[in-house]
Amino acid sequence: MTLIKSISGFRGTIGGKPGDTLNPLDIVKSVSAYATLRRRSLPNGTNKIVVGRDARISGPMVSQVVCGTLMGLGYDVVNIGLASTPTTELAVTMEHADGGIILTASHNPRQWNALKLLNEHGEFLNKEEAAEVVRIADSGDFDYADVDSLGSYREDNSYDQKHIDMVKTLELVDVEAIKKVRFRVALDTVNSVGGVILPKLLEQLGVEYYEGLYLEPTGDFKHNPEPLAKNLGDIMKLVAEGDFNIGFVVDPDVDRLAIIDEKGNMYGEEYTLVTVADYILQHTPGNTVSNLSSTRALRDVTEKYGCKYTPAAVGEVNVVTKMKETNAVIGGEGNGGVIYPAAHYGRDALVGIALILTNLAKLGKTTSEMRDMYPKYEMAKNRIDLAAGVNPDAVLEKVKEKYNGDNVTTIDGVKIDFPDKWVHLRKSNTEPIIRVYTEAHTAEEADALGKRFMKEITDLL
Repeated sequence: MTLIKSISGFRGTIGGKPGDTLNPLDIVKSVSAYATLRRRSLPNGTNKIVVGRDARISGPMVSQVVCGTLMGLGYDVVNIGLASTPTTELAVTMEHADGGIILTASHNPRQWNALKLLNEHGEFLNKEEAAEVVRIADSGDFDYADVDSLGSYREDNSYDQKHIDMVKTLELVDVEAIKKVRFRVALDTVNSVGGVILPKLLEQLGVEYYEGLYLEPTGDFKHNPEPLAKNLGDIMKLVAEGDFNIGFVVDPDVDRLAIIDEKGNMYGEEYTLVTVADYILQHTPGNTVSNLSSTRALRDVTEKYGCKYTPAAVGEVNVVTKMKETNAVIGGEGNGGVIYPAAHYGRDALVGIALILTNLAKLGKTTSEMRDMYPKYEMAKNRIDLAAGVNPDAVLEKVKEKYNGDNVTTIDGVKIDFPDKWVHLRKSNTEPIIRVYTEAHTAEEADALGKRFMKEITDLL
């Protein structure tokens, strides 16, 4: 049983003892701390908080606890129900709310849930704010409202359509071009909220035909919800055996986007952002940002247009901060997370789908031909599960010392750049693991480099 407090919010498994898991008592404390911080940050705010959730089995329970707690602190709650993470982010700004809480554990398995905490701009809290929420929660430094000051509650199910309307009006989304191609699209939405919003999006973009796997938002995920090749055999088979132009896969909260080409092969989730960036830079040249674990291909594409690429620490808030610092026109993360400031500062699979379909329509190529346009890199993504009590920071410090003569970056874990490949080692913000990301010109080289460092780390434990 696990409870993790980090820059990504409060994440844990459901059930168990207080203090050890994401249980009702700890949910109340966490929400109370967050609401207290928002009121101190915005004493003259609108007194509204938006709540949205993915389709996890624990979602209704968590939502009721969250909404009731916010009302008990005097906040008016706008519950938008089943909603993607980017939809909830947009709802915060459209409601002019003081913040928002997204109930989702993203790609984690069904027994997990989480509270993702947003500021008044619909963006994740920064490191200092997240630390203050933890401090307030641990100290119990909050007061509840008296009976005459309790918050109100309303439900609003209009935000899916408002989100789609925003996507359709983006300058670089061409609905007419998409309609002309008469795309046939396959979907895998892993039994969560993507199954609610993505069919509507495709229909309104003018996609001729779509077929979906696991569209029903039951929260009982039919496969591991992380959109990696090893988990996506069903949709790869569907596309390979059917007549489809492209397949799209999202995680449970629809902020990550993976692509399947027309032959049923993985496009490579790293190349979701690369493809979108190439299209954006053709029309609006500017700077780009991705996290340290993302492919070098984004840097290569950016420099092709005479623009500047800047790396950031892993985590959406870190990428967004760096994007604002560099005035980036496009950015995101190599896990299929596309952040397009012209839409909003959040990873958004709907934005990614619309831009990719527009690009594909204008290119007049197949999906596999589009993929072949970009620099060839292969990445391996591994993990080392840590036993209780193991300090990942101490392990990474030993690695840094061992390779101090190489090109080492330490803004987020340890990244070692070799001339023709790289390895990035970092502790997860959401799980008790060390992630081992490697990239080289071939899959075999990347895999071998990953296995080498996994052995080196295991030997240090």
